[in-house]
Amino acid sequence: MYGWGIVKSLSVTFGRFVTTFVDDIRWFFRGGFGKRYSPEALPIRQSPKGRGVFTVQYPKEKLPLPENYRGFPFQVVDPETGTTRCTACGICAQACPTQCIWIVRATDPETGKARREPAEFYVDISICMSCGFCAEFCPFGAIKMGHNYEITAYRRDNGEFLWGLDRLQKPLAYHAAIHPTEYQAEQAKAKRKRDKRDKK
Repeated sequence: MYGWGIVKSLSVTFGRFVTTFVDDIRWFFRGGFGKRYSPEALPIRQSPKGRGVFTVQYPKEKLPLPENYRGFPFQVVDPETGTTRCTACGICAQACPTQCIWIVRATDPETGKARREPAEFYVDISICMSCGFCAEFCPFGAIKMGHNYEITAYRRDNGEFLWGLDRLQKPLAYHAAIHPTEYQAEQAKAKRKRDKRDKK
């Protein structure tokens, strides 16, 4: 009985193996060599109609990330002002479980008073656990979770994983592209606030 079960299991594997070559030939006549592994063919290969090996040929092929995927945080740059929305309030640093966020508030050079913007803002992504608390608790919508996951370095002590404002800042259009549902909800909420303010 056990021997027959092994034979049945291996027959499924062998069948997938053979069907892959048959499907390669079918795709060859449709559009040429390697067409089966093109980005256009990926949804078909991953669908129930797909045949043969279903493995994604990474890094040439990449599955689309879901909208709610949490990579590493980034700072949203306001298109109207051209600067980050961050006011250096420090709520994100307090909410961070791993304490991977450091903020230095900017000061006015003449008066020495604190300004509502960061002079320095760092995220140590080597200890960031992508929990999203910083983005969730930010009252100004200055921090969002990105879709970047291909991050490598040979050493940890050379500052490659310590990201400053130069690497963290991304335009609002990037947020709108990777989080369209959230962006539309934010825009609708902002519009309701403006309409309510205009009525007063």
